[in-house]
This record gives sequence, structure tokens and C-alpha cells, in this order.
Amino acid sequence: MIVLLRSLKLQATDIVHFVQEGLKRGHGKLSCAERCLELGQVEMQRNQRTVSFARAVQAAMAERSERRARTQRDFRYLTRKFITSCPGLARRRVRSIRSEDCEEWIRKTFSTSSQCKKGRAALSAVFSTARRMGWCTENPVSRIPIPHVQEKSIRILTMPEIKHLLATAEQYKGGKCLAAVGIMLYAGVRPYEVARLTWGEVHEDVGVICVPPQHSKTGGGRQVTLHPALEKILQKARKKTAPQKEERICPSNWYKHWTELHRAAGWIGQRKEGERPNAATRWQPDVLRHTFATHHLAAYRDYRELQVEMGHRDTTLLRTRYLSLCTPVREGIFGKASSAVTSALRT
Repeated sequence: MIVLLRSLKLQATDIVHFVQEGLKRGHGKLSCAERCLELGQVEMQRNQRTVSFARAVQAAMAERSERRARTQRDFRYLTRKFITSCPGLARRRVRSIRSEDCEEWIRKTFSTSSQCKKGRAALSAVFSTARRMGWCTENPVSRIPIPHVQEKSIRILTMPEIKHLLATAEQYKGGKCLAAVGIMLYAGVRPYEVARLTWGEVHEDVGVICVPPQHSKTGGGRQVTLHPALEKILQKARKKTAPQKEERICPSNWYKHWTELHRAAGWIGQRKEGERPNAATRWQPDVLRHTFATHHLAAYRDYRELQVEMGHRDTTLLRTRYLSLCTPVREGIFGKASSAVTSALRT
């Protein structure tokens, strides 16, 4: 016994204290004490298997390599903003990060509820990847409530504004953006969806435009209706540019042209932080999609049909996000307003 104690280089009192603690945690049973030691060893090994936050971000980016370029760009921007705003975060071991830490970083990095919501989603994605890789046992972000975002109404364009925008598009750069403006306005297609469309996806013979899944924001394909007014716009655009089927509907450097076009029509850029808004002159990114939805509902009074046209899973977004649906329409872009709306406006 003495020889054994000397080989361990431990004091007898330390060994007795250790055995006493082991039996205490094992409820007085030697077998239970041994089991506690085994579990403790496993937990220590697990705690040693982790990585830095920066490494977890790299792994999360790799998992999203097949996502759209826009999605990857947004994720990269949000995670970099966390790292630059929170000193020491890049080297922090993900297993040691708590919910309180994440909540503090979100609050420190972003100022608005909308930004906090996006930041929370990006942070949660990093920890979801880390958990799948075995670098942490739970996602600490899951305990943080999702920030509530108060939706603001987007003012839809009036008929004079719509006509002026179309006239400007017809004159701008020889009408190379006219078709894209018409599709956004009369079909509710998003700017970055129309940027991917080709003329071969416009099927005038059956009266639809096909938005493939790889072009759609939500990843689901859809068909949008070619209304008569849109057909006339597309025919006029074809005469001006004579495009081939494989050509994109939008010109190269589309976003630059699109910004220049609506500025040429009298709108200035988006409102900057702290600047007083001017609804009459500030361009709102989703204004054409909201204008389409409002006029479509006024003309056809059918939420389900509008949901399909917009590419939504259900009508929830239309009833909550699209607050401009409550705006009365006297003169519609589809050439009519519903009898219910018309009669209500006359009384």
C-alpha cells in the first residue's frame, strides 16, 4: 500500500477524500462510483471536442454552398458583422457560449428589430451546424425570443405614377428595361426573380410566365398570368430589342439600371438611418409587388388566386405583410375594379 501511494505521488488524505466523494456521489455503492467516473471521463472528452466561433461560421458557410448567391452574401455579411462588433468572439469556443452571450451580441451588433431578427437567424444557423458536428450540445439561440417586427405600410403607386414610370422605362436606354418593369408591375415578380428570367420562360401562347424554382425566392416554381396589359408591354419591348429566347429579360448590370430608371422617373433612393421620410419621393423596394397585389385583389377579390400568383404558401402574408391591400382602388391596372369596391366608392 505504501509503495502504491508513493508511485501515485499523492497524500493519503487526498486519496481518502477522493474515495469518500466518489462513494457519496455513487450513493454508497462502489459500482455506482465507478460509473460516475466513466461518465465524467466521457463528458470531459466531449468538452474538449469543440471549435472556435470563426471555425463554426466557416462550416455553416460550407453547408450553404448550394444556396443562392444572395443568401450566401447575406449570411456572410451578418456573421462578419457579429465578429467585427464583438471583440474576442471569433476565438470563443462554441461549447462555452451561453444564451445570455448570444442575446448580448445581438443587441450590441444590431439596432432595429428587423436587423436583430435577421442576426438571430444567422447566429442560430451557426450553432445548428456546430451542434450537428458535435461541437456543442445545444443551440443557445433557441432560448432567445424572436424579435417582434412591426410591419409598416408600403404606399402603392398611383395611376399617374404608374403611367409615368412605364413611359420613363420606354424611353430609358431604348426601352431595354420596359419588359422587366411590366413583369414586376403586372405579375408581382420580385426584382431579383425577374433578373434571372429569360424570354424563353415567357409563354405568350398559353398566357403565362414560368418562374423556375432556381429563380424563385422561396425555392418553389410558379406560373404567373400574362394579363392583356402585360402582353402589350412585352410586345412593345420585343419590337424595341428583338431578343432571343435564351436572352435574359433584364439587361446586364440590372440593379444599376433599375436604380437609375426609377430615379429618372422622379424617385430618389431609400431613406437613410435618421433621415426624415418623404413617402412621395422615396422609392420603396417592394412597391411594385405591393401595387400589383392591391390592384389584383381590387379587381378579382380572390385571396387564393392572388396567393398562387405571388408564390406564397398560404394567404397569411397577404393579410399581414401586405397592409396596402386595405387601400381603395378607383382605377385599376387590370382595367377594372370589383363591383363591390366600385359600388362602395360611389356611395
